[in-house]
Amino acid sequence: MIMKRPCVGVGVVVIKGGKVLLGKRKNAHGEGSWCFPGGHLEFNESVEECAVREVREETGIEIKNLRLGPFTNDVFEKEAKHYVTLFVIAEYASGKAKVMEPEKCEKWAWFEWNSLPEPLFLPIQNLLKQGFNPFE
Repeated sequence: MIMKRPCVGVGVVVIKGGKVLLGKRKNAHGEGSWCFPGGHLEFNESVEECAVREVREETGIEIKNLRLGPFTNDVFEKEAKHYVTLFVIAEYASGKAKVMEPEKCEKWAWFEWNSLPEPLFLPIQNLLKQGFNPFE
């Protein structure tokens, strides 16, 4: 018998000049929704190492001053996927955000926290339900 278990995802709230970075997903669960950069936590990798690696791989930018944030429990019923998403809050350090994985992301853009685009990726929806605000 195969037991399904949740996967661990890391979402990175990158802050620059009062805005956060979001990408529009494609060819994956949550297609068409906006999400933070991030991905799967790898074996023997710290959450912070994962955050730095994923942001670099997906956007080409560097981040600094990382701090651990909240987590969400995200069940994607339609796709039969279950993730525990660990959020990291980080400041922008350098580089220009660009689409490094065009098969996974349509575009990157900076948004003010009180005017996030729709639709949002499920982990962000769940994060907002907790009342999270990276600027508080």
